[in-house]
Amino acid sequence: MNILGIETSCDETAAAVVKDGRDVLSSVVYTQIPLHQPYGGVVPEIASRAHVEKISEVVRCAIDAFRASDPDGRIDAVAVTYGPGLSPALIVGLNAAKGLALSLNVPLIGVNHIEAHLHTPFLRDPGDAPPPRPLDPVSCAPALGLAVSGGHTNWFEICSYGEYRTIGQTLDDAAGEAFDKAAKLLGLGYPGGPVVDKIAKAYFAEAGGAGRGDLVPFPQGRPREGVSALAGLPAELCVSFSGLKTALLRYVQRNPSLLDPPAPGEALLEYAPGKTVRRDVARVVASYQEAIVGAIEDRTRAALKTQRFKTLLLGGGVSLNSRLRSAMERVAREAGADLLMAKPKYCGDNAAMIAGLAYYRRAVTGEDALSLDVAPSLEAG
Repeated sequence: MNILGIETSCDETAAAVVKDGRDVLSSVVYTQIPLHQPYGGVVPEIASRAHVEKISEVVRCAIDAFRASDPDGRIDAVAVTYGPGLSPALIVGLNAAKGLALSLNVPLIGVNHIEAHLHTPFLRDPGDAPPPRPLDPVSCAPALGLAVSGGHTNWFEICSYGEYRTIGQTLDDAAGEAFDKAAKLLGLGYPGGPVVDKIAKAYFAEAGGAGRGDLVPFPQGRPREGVSALAGLPAELCVSFSGLKTALLRYVQRNPSLLDPPAPGEALLEYAPGKTVRRDVARVVASYQEAIVGAIEDRTRAALKTQRFKTLLLGGGVSLNSRLRSAMERVAREAGADLLMAKPKYCGDNAAMIAGLAYYRRAVTGEDALSLDVAPSLEAG
Protein backbone atom coordinates (compact mmCIF):
# COMPACT_ATOMS: atom_id res chain seq x y z
CA MET A 1 0.00 0.00 0.00
CA ASN A 2 1.50 3.34 -1.08
CA ILE A 3 0.48 6.31 1.07
CA LEU A 4 1.22 9.95 0.22
CA GLY A 5 1.89 11.90 3.40
CA ILE A 6 1.71 15.67 3.92
CA GLU A 7 3.16 17.55 6.90
CA THR A 8 2.75 21.29 7.59
CA SER A 9 2.37 21.48 11.37
CA CYS A 10 5.05 24.12 11.91
CA ASP A 11 7.83 25.45 9.68
CA GLU A 12 8.56 22.51 7.36
CA THR A 13 6.56 21.90 4.19
CA ALA A 14 6.92 18.18 3.52
CA ALA A 15 5.51 15.41 1.36
CA ALA A 16 6.50 11.76 1.04
CA VAL A 17 5.35 8.42 -0.31
CA VAL A 18 5.80 5.39 1.94
CA LYS A 19 5.04 1.77 1.11
CA ASP A 20 3.44 -0.49 3.72
CA GLY A 21 4.25 1.88 6.54
CA ARG A 22 7.99 1.30 6.39
CA ASP A 23 9.68 1.79 3.02
CA VAL A 24 10.26 5.44 2.09
CA LEU A 25 9.91 5.72 -1.69
CA SER A 26 10.22 9.52 -1.76
CA SER A 27 10.60 12.28 0.80
CA VAL A 28 10.78 16.02 0.16
CA VAL A 29 11.16 18.67 2.87
CA TYR A 30 11.25 22.41 2.32
CA THR A 31 12.62 24.13 5.40
CA GLN A 32 11.65 27.65 6.36
CA ILE A 33 14.56 28.22 8.76
CA PRO A 34 16.01 31.16 6.77
CA LEU A 35 12.61 32.90 6.89
CA HIS A 36 12.38 32.70 10.68
CA GLN A 37 16.03 33.25 11.64
CA PRO A 38 15.71 37.06 11.86
CA TYR A 39 13.02 36.60 14.53
CA GLY A 40 14.72 33.90 16.58
CA GLY A 41 11.67 31.65 16.35
CA VAL A 42 8.77 30.57 14.16
CA VAL A 43 6.31 33.29 13.13
CA PRO A 44 2.95 31.59 12.39
CA GLU A 45 1.87 34.05 9.68
CA ILE A 46 5.16 33.69 7.82
CA ALA A 47 5.01 29.90 8.17
CA SER A 48 1.50 29.60 6.77
CA ARG A 49 2.26 31.90 3.82
CA ALA A 50 5.36 29.87 2.95
CA HIS A 51 3.32 26.65 3.13
CA VAL A 52 0.81 28.10 0.67
CA GLU A 53 3.61 29.07 -1.70
CA LYS A 54 5.48 25.75 -1.54
CA ILE A 55 2.93 22.98 -0.90
CA SER A 56 2.11 22.28 -4.56
CA GLU A 57 5.74 22.14 -5.61
CA VAL A 58 6.75 19.92 -2.68
CA VAL A 59 3.91 17.46 -3.30
CA ARG A 60 4.65 17.36 -7.01
CA CYS A 61 8.35 16.65 -6.36
CA ALA A 62 7.47 13.83 -3.96
CA ILE A 63 5.09 12.23 -6.47
CA ASP A 64 7.58 12.65 -9.33
CA ALA A 65 10.30 10.94 -7.27
CA PHE A 66 7.87 8.13 -6.44
CA ARG A 67 6.96 7.69 -10.11
CA ALA A 68 10.64 7.57 -11.04
CA SER A 69 11.23 4.70 -8.63
CA ASP A 70 8.01 2.86 -9.53
CA PRO A 71 6.49 3.99 -12.86
CA ASP A 72 3.51 1.66 -12.47
CA GLY A 73 2.87 2.48 -8.83
CA ARG A 74 -0.28 4.20 -7.62
CA ILE A 75 -1.19 6.27 -4.59
CA ASP A 76 -3.61 4.25 -2.45
CA ALA A 77 -4.32 6.86 0.23
CA VAL A 78 -3.42 10.38 1.36
CA ALA A 79 -2.35 11.01 4.95
CA VAL A 80 -2.00 14.39 6.62
CA THR A 81 -1.12 15.94 9.96
CA TYR A 82 -4.22 17.54 11.49
CA GLY A 83 -2.67 18.30 14.88
CA PRO A 84 -1.04 19.33 17.06
CA GLY A 85 0.69 22.37 15.62
CA LEU A 86 0.18 25.92 14.42
CA SER A 87 -3.39 26.35 13.25
CA PRO A 88 -2.62 28.53 10.17
CA ALA A 89 0.05 26.04 9.08
CA LEU A 90 -2.06 22.93 9.66
CA ILE A 91 -4.91 24.35 7.58
CA VAL A 92 -2.72 24.56 4.48
CA GLY A 93 -1.68 20.92 4.61
CA LEU A 94 -5.12 19.61 5.53
CA ASN A 95 -6.85 21.44 2.67
CA ALA A 96 -4.20 20.29 0.20
CA ALA A 97 -4.60 16.70 1.37
CA LYS A 98 -8.39 16.84 1.08
CA GLY A 99 -8.12 18.10 -2.48
CA LEU A 100 -5.62 15.41 -3.42
CA ALA A 101 -7.69 12.63 -1.88
CA LEU A 102 -10.76 13.76 -3.79
CA SER A 103 -8.91 14.17 -7.09
CA LEU A 104 -7.21 10.77 -6.76
CA ASN A 105 -10.40 9.14 -5.42
CA VAL A 106 -8.53 7.58 -2.50
CA PRO A 107 -9.11 7.60 1.29
CA LEU A 108 -7.86 10.46 3.44
CA ILE A 109 -6.16 9.54 6.73
CA GLY A 110 -5.73 12.05 9.55
CA VAL A 111 -2.57 11.55 11.60
CA ASN A 112 -1.40 12.84 14.99
CA HIS A 113 1.96 14.60 14.65
CA ILE A 114 3.34 13.47 18.02
CA GLU A 115 2.44 9.83 17.43
CA ALA A 116 4.09 10.02 14.01
CA HIS A 117 7.40 11.06 15.57
CA LEU A 118 7.40 7.79 17.50
CA HIS A 119 7.06 5.88 14.22
CA THR A 120 10.25 7.33 12.73
CA PRO A 121 12.58 4.59 14.07
CA PHE A 122 10.79 2.12 11.77
CA LEU A 123 11.30 4.06 8.52
CA ARG A 124 13.82 2.64 6.07
CA ASP A 125 15.24 3.79 2.76
CA PRO A 126 15.85 1.81 -0.45
CA GLY A 127 19.20 0.05 -0.22
CA ASP A 128 19.34 0.00 3.57
CA ALA A 129 21.12 -3.03 4.97
CA PRO A 130 18.76 -5.44 6.73
CA PRO A 131 18.69 -4.81 10.51
CA PRO A 132 20.27 -7.44 12.79
CA ARG A 133 16.75 -8.58 13.58
CA PRO A 134 13.36 -7.62 12.13
CA LEU A 135 11.99 -4.35 13.48
CA ASP A 136 8.24 -4.64 13.60
CA PRO A 137 6.22 -1.78 15.14
CA VAL A 138 3.57 -4.16 16.44
CA SER A 139 5.96 -6.53 18.21
CA CYS A 140 7.95 -3.73 19.89
CA ALA A 141 5.24 -3.25 22.54
CA PRO A 142 5.01 -2.77 25.40
CA ALA A 143 7.15 0.27 24.74
CA LEU A 144 8.01 3.56 26.36
CA GLY A 145 7.80 6.40 23.85
CA LEU A 146 9.70 9.65 24.28
CA ALA A 147 8.77 12.43 21.86
CA VAL A 148 11.14 15.36 22.33
CA SER A 149 11.03 18.30 19.94
CA GLY A 150 10.63 22.04 19.68
CA GLY A 151 7.02 21.83 20.76
CA HIS A 152 6.78 18.64 22.82
CA THR A 153 8.53 16.68 25.55
CA ASN A 154 6.28 13.74 26.40
CA TRP A 155 6.62 10.23 27.74
CA PHE A 156 4.06 7.65 26.59
CA GLU A 157 3.18 4.16 27.69
CA ILE A 158 2.49 2.11 24.55
CA CYS A 159 0.85 -1.12 25.66
CA SER A 160 0.12 -2.11 22.05
CA TYR A 161 1.09 -0.29 18.89
CA GLY A 162 -1.30 2.58 18.26
CA GLU A 163 -2.42 2.89 21.89
CA TYR A 164 -0.75 5.78 23.70
CA ARG A 165 -1.13 6.90 27.30
CA THR A 166 0.70 9.98 28.55
CA ILE A 167 2.60 9.19 31.74
CA GLY A 168 4.87 12.25 31.85
CA GLN A 169 5.41 15.55 30.09
CA THR A 170 6.83 19.05 30.31
CA LEU A 171 4.67 21.42 32.29
CA ASP A 172 5.73 24.43 30.22
CA ASP A 173 8.43 24.74 27.57
CA ALA A 174 9.52 21.79 25.45
CA ALA A 175 13.21 20.90 25.35
CA GLY A 176 13.66 22.27 21.84
CA GLU A 177 12.06 25.56 22.80
CA ALA A 178 14.37 25.79 25.81
CA PHE A 179 17.39 25.31 23.53
CA ASP A 180 16.15 27.96 21.09
CA LYS A 181 15.54 30.55 23.79
CA ALA A 182 18.97 30.00 25.33
CA ALA A 183 20.64 30.37 21.94
CA LYS A 184 18.71 33.59 21.30
CA LEU A 185 19.71 35.01 24.69
CA LEU A 186 23.38 34.22 24.07
CA GLY A 187 23.32 35.47 20.48
CA LEU A 188 24.05 32.06 18.94
CA GLY A 189 21.36 32.16 16.26
CA TYR A 190 18.33 30.07 15.32
CA PRO A 191 17.57 27.19 15.54
CA GLY A 192 19.33 26.79 18.84
CA GLY A 193 19.42 23.02 19.30
CA PRO A 194 22.05 22.15 16.68
CA VAL A 195 24.45 24.95 17.62
CA VAL A 196 24.12 24.19 21.35
CA ASP A 197 24.92 20.53 20.67
CA LYS A 198 28.00 21.40 18.60
CA ILE A 199 29.35 23.91 21.11
CA ALA A 200 28.85 21.55 24.06
CA LYS A 201 30.51 18.69 22.19
CA ALA A 202 33.51 20.86 21.34
CA TYR A 203 33.76 22.14 24.92
CA PHE A 204 33.80 18.65 26.42
CA ALA A 205 36.20 17.37 23.76
CA GLU A 206 38.69 20.10 24.61
CA ALA A 207 38.23 19.97 28.38
CA GLY A 208 38.11 16.19 28.64
CA GLY A 209 36.79 14.69 31.85
CA ALA A 210 37.70 17.85 33.76
CA GLY A 211 35.10 19.83 31.86
CA ARG A 212 32.15 18.12 33.52
CA GLY A 213 33.32 19.15 36.97
CA ASP A 214 33.43 22.80 35.98
CA LEU A 215 29.81 23.20 34.92
CA VAL A 216 27.39 25.87 36.08
CA PRO A 217 24.90 24.15 38.45
CA PHE A 218 21.72 24.92 36.54
CA PRO A 219 18.49 23.32 37.86
CA GLN A 220 17.09 20.22 36.15
CA GLY A 221 13.47 21.30 36.36
CA ARG A 222 11.92 18.87 38.83
CA PRO A 223 8.34 19.96 39.65
CA ARG A 224 6.95 19.58 43.15
CA GLU A 225 4.39 16.90 43.88
CA GLY A 226 0.87 18.24 44.12
CA VAL A 227 1.12 21.30 41.85
CA SER A 228 -1.97 21.73 39.71
CA ALA A 229 0.00 21.81 36.45
CA LEU A 230 0.76 18.10 36.86
CA ALA A 231 -2.89 17.35 36.07
CA GLY A 232 -2.68 14.07 37.94
CA LEU A 233 0.61 12.93 36.43
CA PRO A 234 3.42 11.81 38.77
CA ALA A 235 5.95 14.56 39.46
CA GLU A 236 8.89 12.18 39.02
CA LEU A 237 7.89 11.66 35.37
CA CYS A 238 7.38 15.33 34.54
CA VAL A 239 9.73 18.21 33.88
CA SER A 240 9.63 22.01 33.88
CA PHE A 241 12.14 24.07 31.91
CA SER A 242 10.83 27.55 32.77
CA GLY A 243 12.98 27.72 35.91
CA LEU A 244 16.04 26.66 33.93
CA LYS A 245 15.50 29.48 31.44
CA THR A 246 15.14 31.94 34.28
CA ALA A 247 18.33 30.62 35.90
CA LEU A 248 20.21 31.18 32.65
CA LEU A 249 18.83 34.70 32.31
CA ARG A 250 19.85 35.54 35.88
CA TYR A 251 23.32 34.08 35.31
CA VAL A 252 23.79 36.23 32.20
CA GLN A 253 22.57 39.31 34.07
CA ARG A 254 25.18 38.65 36.76
CA ASN A 255 27.83 38.06 34.11
CA PRO A 256 27.01 40.58 31.36
CA SER A 257 30.45 40.19 29.79
CA LEU A 258 29.20 36.90 28.31
CA LEU A 259 27.43 38.98 25.68
CA ASP A 260 30.52 41.02 24.80
CA PRO A 261 32.38 40.30 21.54
CA PRO A 262 35.69 38.42 21.87
CA ALA A 263 38.67 40.52 22.92
CA PRO A 264 41.39 41.08 20.30
CA GLY A 265 43.69 38.08 20.25
CA GLU A 266 41.48 36.04 22.58
CA ALA A 267 41.78 32.29 22.00
CA LEU A 268 38.40 30.95 20.93
CA LEU A 269 36.83 27.51 20.79
CA GLU A 270 36.12 26.25 17.27
CA TYR A 271 32.92 24.19 17.30
CA ALA A 272 32.43 23.86 13.54
CA PRO A 273 34.56 24.74 10.50
CA GLY A 274 34.96 28.50 10.60
CA LYS A 275 32.66 28.82 13.63
CA THR A 276 34.07 29.93 16.98
CA VAL A 277 32.79 30.94 20.39
CA ARG A 278 34.31 32.28 23.58
CA ARG A 279 35.23 29.54 26.05
CA ASP A 280 33.27 31.07 28.92
CA VAL A 281 30.18 31.11 26.71
CA ALA A 282 30.84 27.50 25.68
CA ARG A 283 30.98 26.52 29.37
CA VAL A 284 27.56 28.07 29.97
CA VAL A 285 26.13 26.39 26.86
CA ALA A 286 27.49 22.99 27.87
CA SER A 287 26.10 23.44 31.39
CA TYR A 288 22.67 24.38 30.08
CA GLN A 289 22.55 21.38 27.76
CA GLU A 290 23.61 19.07 30.58
CA ALA A 291 20.70 20.34 32.68
CA ILE A 292 18.17 19.60 29.92
CA VAL A 293 19.60 16.22 28.99
CA GLY A 294 20.04 15.29 32.64
CA ALA A 295 16.39 16.08 33.35
CA ILE A 296 15.18 13.99 30.42
CA GLU A 297 17.52 11.14 31.33
CA ASP A 298 16.31 11.16 34.94
CA ARG A 299 12.62 11.08 33.98
CA THR A 300 13.18 8.41 31.35
CA ARG A 301 15.02 6.21 33.83
CA ALA A 302 12.13 6.60 36.28
CA ALA A 303 9.56 5.85 33.57
CA LEU A 304 11.37 2.68 32.54
CA LYS A 305 11.00 1.43 36.11
CA THR A 306 7.20 1.71 36.10
CA GLN A 307 6.88 -1.61 34.25
CA ARG A 308 8.85 -4.03 32.09
CA PHE A 309 9.18 -2.32 28.72
CA LYS A 310 10.58 -4.21 25.75
CA THR A 311 11.47 -1.06 23.82
CA LEU A 312 12.31 2.59 24.25
CA LEU A 313 11.18 4.58 21.20
CA LEU A 314 12.87 7.96 20.73
CA GLY A 315 11.59 10.50 18.20
CA GLY A 316 11.38 14.22 17.52
CA GLY A 317 13.80 16.90 16.40
CA VAL A 318 15.71 17.07 19.70
CA SER A 319 16.37 13.31 19.46
CA LEU A 320 19.14 14.32 17.04
CA ASN A 321 21.08 15.80 19.98
CA SER A 322 24.21 13.67 20.37
CA ARG A 323 24.31 13.96 24.16
CA LEU A 324 20.66 12.93 24.47
CA ARG A 325 21.16 9.93 22.19
CA SER A 326 24.06 8.65 24.29
CA ALA A 327 22.06 9.23 27.49
CA MET A 328 19.11 7.25 26.10
CA GLU A 329 21.46 4.42 25.11
CA ARG A 330 22.63 4.29 28.71
CA VAL A 331 19.21 4.25 30.37
CA ALA A 332 17.82 1.70 27.90
CA ARG A 333 20.79 -0.58 28.53
CA GLU A 334 20.30 -0.26 32.29
CA ALA A 335 16.63 -1.21 31.94
CA GLY A 336 17.28 -4.09 29.54
CA ALA A 337 15.15 -2.43 26.86
CA ASP A 338 15.88 -2.10 23.16
CA LEU A 339 16.45 1.50 22.09
CA LEU A 340 15.04 2.44 18.69
CA MET A 341 15.93 5.87 17.30
CA ALA A 342 15.22 7.47 13.95
CA LYS A 343 17.86 8.13 11.34
CA PRO A 344 19.05 11.74 11.62
CA LYS A 345 17.19 12.67 8.41
CA TYR A 346 13.87 11.62 9.98
CA CYS A 347 14.34 13.19 13.43
CA GLY A 348 12.90 16.54 12.40
CA ASP A 349 9.44 17.16 10.98
CA ASN A 350 8.89 15.17 7.79
CA ALA A 351 6.03 13.59 5.86
CA ALA A 352 7.45 10.08 5.73
CA MET A 353 6.52 9.61 9.39
CA ILE A 354 2.97 10.77 8.61
CA ALA A 355 2.55 8.36 5.72
CA GLY A 356 4.25 5.57 7.66
CA LEU A 357 2.08 5.77 10.75
CA ALA A 358 -1.08 6.13 8.65
CA TYR A 359 -0.61 2.56 7.43
CA TYR A 360 -0.85 1.26 11.01
CA ARG A 361 -3.16 3.82 12.58
CA ARG A 362 -6.02 4.82 10.32
CA ALA A 363 -8.00 6.50 13.06
CA VAL A 364 -9.74 9.11 10.91
CA THR A 365 -10.69 8.08 7.37
CA GLY A 366 -13.31 8.36 4.63
CA GLU A 367 -16.12 10.90 4.97
CA ASP A 368 -15.14 11.60 8.57
CA ALA A 369 -11.67 12.60 7.38
CA LEU A 370 -13.02 14.86 4.64
CA SER A 371 -14.96 16.77 7.30
CA LEU A 372 -11.90 16.84 9.55
CA ASP A 373 -10.76 20.14 11.02
CA VAL A 374 -7.36 21.06 12.40
CA ALA A 375 -6.69 20.37 16.08
CA PRO A 376 -3.80 22.62 17.22
CA SER A 377 -3.83 21.15 20.76
CA LEU A 378 -4.42 17.51 19.79
CA GLU A 379 -3.07 15.04 22.33
CA ALA A 380 -1.60 11.64 21.58
CA GLY A 381 -3.96 8.71 21.98
